Amino acid sequence: MPQSDDELLAFDVSDLEDWDEHRARAALGGRHGALYRNHLRIALHLDSWAEAEGRRTDVDAHYKAGYRQALHDMAAFLRQTYYLPHGPD
Repeated sequence: MPQSDDELLAFDVSDLEDWDEHRARAALGGRHGALYRNHLRIALHLDSWAEAEGRRTDVDAHYKAGYRQALHDMAAFLRQTYYLPHGPD
């Protein structure tokens, strides 16, 4: 079942340096709304992936921390509309 826009936007924004809910909602209603919804779904997957990486015991702690940070950063960029063509409209 598809997630609603509110469900896709239900994430912790405290670590996002450039979060703007108005910009996000405008992107959802804009020309690239379907693409942004896809980005939000990918961000959810990246969060799950980062959590799974955090449970690994077969890698160095510094490697694991860096890998998790990279996944979280990508999710943040996707959520903040950075990868939409020409911004959020």
